[in-house]
Amino acid sequence: MKYIVVLGDGMADYPVDAFGGKTILEAADKPMMDYMARHGEMGMVKTVQDGMKPGSDVANLSVMGYDTTNCYTGRSPLEAASIGVPLKDTDVTFRCNLVTLSDEENYEDKTMLDYSSGEITTAESTELMKAIAAELDTDSVKFYPGISYRHLTVWDHGSTNVDLTPPHDISDRKIKDYLPKGDGADMLLDMMKRSVKILEEHPVNKARIAAGKNPATSIWPWGEGTKPSIGNFKEKYGLDGSVISAVDLIKGIAKCAGMNSIDVEGATGNCETNWDGKARAALDAILSGSDFVYIHMEAPDEMGHQGLPDKKKWAVETIDKRVVTFLKDELDKRGIDFRMMILPDHPTPIKLKTHVSDPVPYIIYDSRDDSVKGDLDYTEANGKKTGIFIEKGYTLMDRFLER
Repeated sequence: MKYIVVLGDGMADYPVDAFGGKTILEAADKPMMDYMARHGEMGMVKTVQDGMKPGSDVANLSVMGYDTTNCYTGRSPLEAASIGVPLKDTDVTFRCNLVTLSDEENYEDKTMLDYSSGEITTAESTELMKAIAAELDTDSVKFYPGISYRHLTVWDHGSTNVDLTPPHDISDRKIKDYLPKGDGADMLLDMMKRSVKILEEHPVNKARIAAGKNPATSIWPWGEGTKPSIGNFKEKYGLDGSVISAVDLIKGIAKCAGMNSIDVEGATGNCETNWDGKARAALDAILSGSDFVYIHMEAPDEMGHQGLPDKKKWAVETIDKRVVTFLKDELDKRGIDFRMMILPDHPTPIKLKTHVSDPVPYIIYDSRDDSVKGDLDYTEANGKKTGIFIEKGYTLMDRFLER
């Protein structure tokens, strides 16, 4: 038996005006997901435990079967694991976004225009982060390049007693109410302000502006944490696991859990990702001996943050056609028994442009029993109609693995 999770990051939504009050899942043409919902189990699951912020970190850990109240130490340490930055017990880490702020002279008066600097490429952002590190690194604070707009700051003997805001939570807002507070706030804000001059003079940004793209105008730290302590997935479930994702966070979870993190050329974390390459990599992993494959698709979340309903709908439809349908067809024709679970980690509603902690709909489909179980398509409302509700999200993995 093979187990496959297809995680459409941020796929769930609220009613969208552009689609006549339908959610993205209700508006999308996704025949295979709907088929699996009618021929499998559909319900709702609470992936974000009470008292925790609705981030992709805690939600994906929950989907993977980890109780975040026991193992979660922050988002950025997981990204550090992916980048390959070794952490000491005294280190505090931060996600360091490259963002686009408006051009007011006074830093506090600026507005968050783009949390991703126009989905800046990794090649461009690496050059920018090298310049940041050259100017801002100290004996205790170091900067490391990651992927696209997502980078890392490590503060030796730092503090987690800080109040930092994810930049994707404040799109189009003035930043003055969301600047660092708590221990080290003055140091962090000083580095943010100093980064403006470094970035505005860099050739990468000048080229982006000339090309009509958003430049990276400032660093933005958030997602503080300490060295992670996630249990080994194989020891927990007895399965050899592989993870396919374009983002450091999910790659880091895989590495911390002892799973194989598979890199796919052209995988970006947005709508221009290598969809077919990800699906093929999942199939190859199964055929090569992986018992469990976790395929993470970031694009719906990115489109939710950007408030683009048509693109978010397209992303869901593409997951259905080029990932879910492809894998079912390929495994069926090879006679390989499998169970597939499809779900978001959390909703990223178009109208809010940020995450919420609402429960999300899930599907569990078993190729060994293809009989009709119901007549409901895969949507948030229909997930509620089934009456199945998993309150502790981390227990869903046991249900999926038939434990």
